[in-house]
Amino acid sequence: MAEAADDLSTPLGQDTVARQTRRLRLPFTAVQALAVLLGLFLVTFVGFALFSDDPLGGEPKARIVLRQPGPEAEKAASAHPSPDTKAPGKQQAASPAGGQQTVTIIDGSSGKRQEFAVGGDATTKEGGEQAAVPMAGIDPRLLEKSRYGMIPVMADGLKPFTVYAAEADRAKAAKMPVVAIVVGGLGVGAAKTVDAIMKLPAAMTLAFTPYGADPTKLAERARAQRHEILLQVPMEPFDYPDNDPGPQTLLSSLGAEQNLDRLQWHMSRFQGYAGIANFMGARFVVSDNVMQPIVRDAAKRGLSYFDDGSAPRSVAASLAAGQAMPFAKADLTIDAVPTTLEIDRALAKLETIARERGTAVGVASALPISIERLAAWSKALEGRGVMLVPLTTAMLKSKSN
Repeated sequence: MAEAADDLSTPLGQDTVARQTRRLRLPFTAVQALAVLLGLFLVTFVGFALFSDDPLGGEPKARIVLRQPGPEAEKAASAHPSPDTKAPGKQQAASPAGGQQTVTIIDGSSGKRQEFAVGGDATTKEGGEQAAVPMAGIDPRLLEKSRYGMIPVMADGLKPFTVYAAEADRAKAAKMPVVAIVVGGLGVGAAKTVDAIMKLPAAMTLAFTPYGADPTKLAERARAQRHEILLQVPMEPFDYPDNDPGPQTLLSSLGAEQNLDRLQWHMSRFQGYAGIANFMGARFVVSDNVMQPIVRDAAKRGLSYFDDGSAPRSVAASLAAGQAMPFAKADLTIDAVPTTLEIDRALAKLETIARERGTAVGVASALPISIERLAAWSKALEGRGVMLVPLTTAMLKSKSN
């Protein structure tokens, strides 16, 4: 019957091909075959692990390259310990190659982010390793570590105010009218800063902002020319943030702890200053609540305070008096109108104030015209019966009167 079926299904004109069915009989069952395959896999894997140079036998892995820090990096790390927790309102990025550090500032009130590069060399040089050379060096006893670097401190009965004060004939200053001049806004713009350092008489006090690529180098140069220096601390003006003093500005909207943390950032930028001064700050300096922690901390560190006189209702004078802190306030801004005629008039008025009160203090910026007129004016000042003195000398004289 099978053959008949094949004949009927075979197409016409084709011969019938007899079909033969061949059956393969396996010498083992399917389970046994699986076991053999598994055995072969294991033998292959073990052989690869034994004869390859990979101790993990081909396991997935990640490679991490660790570079040992050199001596300079270890020194910088010891001078700037990394805190376990970051203070609110700021983040600090890792230092890139080249010694610079990029700081991301997140403003406490507006949430505005600012990228700010600071010179790494300026901070790593401030570890207190230098010998205590008068004016040109830093006394290591007057430094302590902060999260940002070294900051001033009072120790062993010594104060930065007295150690870093410029030399002056104080006996002579006690007997005649004196004028002190503070030239501020230095540190940003190396050319104008160097002009002020080199062209102005040593008796003039120079005030540096915390900004600039290498404020330490410029501050050291100023001290080498026998200038005493101040640190200008950026403080909130009335029109902030439209008028922004810069990164890490002290704000009335922040708590005392945050503002003190920002103050330490400013203090760590360079060393050797006899005191601090406000940089802007018309809103900040009129509030007892926000100013008191700042003045108290600076007084505890043995620093003085200079008020630039831009805010008539500033509470700095009363707060400094409460801390027995050396203090001075500018009587006038010399270059409010930056012309030769107006600057000369302001300087003449400053002499009159000195003759009436015994002491007068002026403040100026480092404009070329201001530097030129101040240098010319100072040459004949003592011949007119008035003595030019550093700010610290004027502070001490005012305190004794």
